[in-house]
Amino acid sequence: MSVQATRPLASAPSLLQRLRIKAPFLVILGFVWLGLMVFTAIFADVIRPYEITQMDLTARLVGPLSPGHLLGTDELGRDVLSRLMQSIRISLVIAFGATILSALFGTALGFLAAKFRGTVEHVILVLADFQAALPFLILSLAVLAFFGSSLVLLVGLMGFYGWERYARISRGLAISAGAQGYASAVVQLGAKPSRVYLRHILPNVASTLIVSMTLTFPEIILMESGLSFLGLGVQPPESSLGNMVGFGREYLTRAPWIMLGPAFVIMMTTLSISLVGDWLRDMLDPTIR
Repeated sequence: MSVQATRPLASAPSLLQRLRIKAPFLVILGFVWLGLMVFTAIFADVIRPYEITQMDLTARLVGPLSPGHLLGTDELGRDVLSRLMQSIRISLVIAFGATILSALFGTALGFLAAKFRGTVEHVILVLADFQAALPFLILSLAVLAFFGSSLVLLVGLMGFYGWERYARISRGLAISAGAQGYASAVVQLGAKPSRVYLRHILPNVASTLIVSMTLTFPEIILMESGLSFLGLGVQPPESSLGNMVGFGREYLTRAPWIMLGPAFVIMMTTLSISLVGDWLRDMLDPTIR
């Protein structure tokens, strides 16, 4: 009896140790960086030293490590560190919201294609092929130039990026799961199709979809940064990472810190998400293991 009681206690540390060993040092650094970015986005209003619109024309283009301005100031005397914190918040909100919308939209269409097959499946696959062949950046430029730029429109527009990946993945996995015994057994017990897909099929394919989200997330960050760099993304007085890079390019020779700070954050964030996503794929995908 005592031996059986000690088995659950001994298995928990071994599992934690195994996960700790399997996580490479670069992946741990990626988790730390992403945690820092999330913390900055949540508490930006509390930890930033100045308001993002606060100007001091007597301290224009002050270099980094100057008194009161750790990362220097821009052409209007605004604190670069404060604007960088706000930019991290805006860029992560756009990327996170767009990734969730894309995953929900694509997964729903993939499940519909797997459920009805026939004409519905053919139409959804044609739309997915059309989306994959469409230059999304050009479409985004046209929509934002015609309707104007707003945060809600930008999140909604970015939410259509990459949905065809989720549709194809969820369709294939749902068809594979439907061919297995557990889905057929639940249907024979009288469960509704919505319950079969949401309660039984979705949890079994969620790991693959989560990995796909980690791969789409950095692409949306780069897409938003490119649109803001071109002046059609986040508009002043708000600020995003691409917005800061776009404005800082005019002062690259005189004040490179205006552009290098947000460019470094973009590079590190996308790299960290890619590293973490690859590691999660190796951990969650049983075919790779």
